[in-house]
Amino acid sequence: MISEPELVGEDGPGSSSDVVSGFDPEQGSGGGGRQRWRGVFWGVAGALTASAVWAAAVFGYGIGGDGKPDARGYRVESDSCAAMELKELGRALGVPATEPATELDGIEHPALHRISCTVNFTAAVLRGRGDEENSGWSTGYHASLTAELHKETDPRPEFEASSTLTEVDGTGVDRVERVPDLGDLAYLLVMEDESMRVRVVDGGAVVTLTLASWMSPPDMDQGRAGPPDGLDRPEMLAYRADLISDTRAVMKALKTG
Repeated sequence: MISEPELVGEDGPGSSSDVVSGFDPEQGSGGGGRQRWRGVFWGVAGALTASAVWAAAVFGYGIGGDGKPDARGYRVESDSCAAMELKELGRALGVPATEPATELDGIEHPALHRISCTVNFTAAVLRGRGDEENSGWSTGYHASLTAELHKETDPRPEFEASSTLTEVDGTGVDRVERVPDLGDLAYLLVMEDESMRVRVVDGGAVVTLTLASWMSPPDMDQGRAGPPDGLDRPEMLAYRADLISDTRAVMKALKTG
């Protein structure tokens, strides 16, 4: 079972504090005046509380006065895959071998716009013992982006519920961590296949950036169960901060693109 998400970030865990203002109903004028105004006082307090709840929904959760989510300036169109520059991952993994490719499961509907994009990084030969490049096995990384812009319904409740999933697209979730200061709410998911994904909701926009690795034998027809012992397998968690930084950059690009 997935436990309560922990906070993670590029510079370490972040935190915020909420300030709650209180009052003492016994303060003020004494005697009958206090009793006479108590009902009025609580009526005003109730109205202010209701207004505060409505304001929190509008400004904190990105819901407009018409009940529709706030687009926050995001643009999700068929050409939005150009937002996948991935500069941080490129510095860590090498310049991507391909330009962002648009997948075929895009949606352009009055209620929802969605794009899916992929990028492949340059493959490398796996090294065996003694740093010898004689294994014949190769490895590489690929990144995928899914960006959604919800125009009719608020995506946050469903987004929050998804943080408790123990399986995504047939792959088990190893752990979920909160990412502070990114959108309205953001999670880093570490999957059992060692892939990682950052999921963010910001107003009506939901952005998911995934980094995964692959390993390939010298001859796919040999039917090998796995690589020989002693090979350097792809490392994923080392690129956690890079993935978060690139998610932030993608979100910015989706607003300016």
